[in-house]
Amino acid sequence: MSEPTDFPLHLPDMPLHDPYVVADAETGLYHLFTSNLDLSGTPGAGTMVYRSPNLRDWSDPVPVFLTADEQEPWARHGAWAPEVHRWNGRWYLFTTLHDTDAPLPVPRPGEYGTPFPVANYRRSTVVAVADDLTGPYRMLKPEKPILPAELMTLDGTLYVDDAGKPWMVYANEWLQRIDGTVEAFPLNDALDAVAGDPVVLFRGSDASWLSRELPAGVPHQIAPYVTDGPQLYRAPGGALVCLWSTYEKNRLTAGGIDGDYVQTWAVSPSGRLEGPWQQREPLVRADSGHGMLFTAFDGTLMLILHRPFTNARGKLYEMAWHDDELKVARHRTDLDGD
Repeated sequence: MSEPTDFPLHLPDMPLHDPYVVADAETGLYHLFTSNLDLSGTPGAGTMVYRSPNLRDWSDPVPVFLTADEQEPWARHGAWAPEVHRWNGRWYLFTTLHDTDAPLPVPRPGEYGTPFPVANYRRSTVVAVADDLTGPYRMLKPEKPILPAELMTLDGTLYVDDAGKPWMVYANEWLQRIDGTVEAFPLNDALDAVAGDPVVLFRGSDASWLSRELPAGVPHQIAPYVTDGPQLYRAPGGALVCLWSTYEKNRLTAGGIDGDYVQTWAVSPSGRLEGPWQQREPLVRADSGHGMLFTAFDGTLMLILHRPFTNARGKLYEMAWHDDELKVARHRTDLDGD
């Protein structure tokens, strides 16, 4: 795919959800991956990319992965939360597909004080590969999910441990567990098969501030604990940080979840995936979340997330470390292009 020469868009112009940025030194461009939308020029479930030389001015989006291009994949819908990672000399796309024709069990009606509002079906993070950052990407295992098919393994991300072993870290969300979790499976070097037993990093209810923020009169046991969008990042002092998103002041209703989306985080001071993990207060509220950290070309640590949850746009924040504590330094509204 050729590099863009025109950058007519600014973040407020760019519909997106679950943004993921790769700062590519080879091209000198930031690549912002998000779910494919019709404005890419090619409709259908998949992934598209916006590109920018400066985080302010962005190209029109182009598709890099489409499920319609796969031969008989196990699922063709969804394509949520794309991430792109460099591994063994190639680029790997992680994105969540779903198959509404493969139902999964749901919690028993009334078990949590209200009829369960959503029908569960198979959702799993797939891995696709390309030689170029802008694709085209092709699924490694189109015939079936890489992780166990009975698990709803959403928002998968790649983590490589100190021994060089790859893991898929994912959210096993409230739709299957009510108290959502962040978990991880070790993968083989080809990233197309499980290579060991899973590890549970933490549960949504481990964030004590969530219970503190419950509305008056909402019993603790019927409030779902959502876990979305994990991303692992190494702090300067060696601690391991996990970004994740959830809803605060939430409650389960007949229509789904009623609450406020937030960007939060946890830290493993030992630096180990197994933890123990300590939950921190949210980084950004105001119906914001599913963020990720990246380093800008000038060395600045940046956070990108989407806000609001519906009709979302990208928001950029400059971040700072205080020892192994992550802080928001400032909201980079100057990059909105207004």
